[in-house]
Amino acid sequence: MDKYWQRSEARLARKVRRLRRAELPLDTARLACYLIGKTLVHNLPGGTVSGRIVETEAYVVGDRAGHAYCGRTPRNGALYLERGHAYVYLIYGLHYLLNVTSERLGVGAGVLLRALEPLDGIALMRRGRGAVRLVDLARGPGRLTDALRIGSRHDGLDLCGGGPLWLGTARTPTGVIGRSERIGITKEAHRLLRFYEQGNPFVSGPNR
Repeated sequence: MDKYWQRSEARLARKVRRLRRAELPLDTARLACYLIGKTLVHNLPGGTVSGRIVETEAYVVGDRAGHAYCGRTPRNGALYLERGHAYVYLIYGLHYLLNVTSERLGVGAGVLLRALEPLDGIALMRRGRGAVRLVDLARGPGRLTDALRIGSRHDGLDLCGGGPLWLGTARTPTGVIGRSERIGITKEAHRLLRFYEQGNPFVSGPNR
């Protein structure tokens, strides 16, 4: 970690700290719920960007909608790392999506981060995005990675380690957590594996 990250993290440490792996529930659905209200932080060369996680989706063991359903491949290898690592993949050739691995080493499952409430570095998030409304800056999994400059280079990164992209504790109290069917999939879409902070305008899907 370079000197800039150290200074940025020292300022942020007054508000949040890095989550330890032992704090993450060893269950995909429980982890998806647990992450609501927690902080996602990226220390960039030009500044630190961060946001509250307000919406997630769980892709559990044996889930036909999950990338691990057909087994391990070179593309989804990071999904089989122990909980707390990043699994990043490109969708439709346009956007990267960020997932947090959620089980023991060798078991493929993860939690998709669907939306953030921006906290730090909002001006930096907006660079290259044009006149984007604050509420739309990281509302949706593709916008989230665009805003926080997350790409394929982060695939497999330890989000509980000492790297530039990390998971942090909640900065403010978490509101009531809702649960619903998942969005934008066809297989096993009926499963109640989407979690979100009720009433939060930064949630990307139905807020009820």
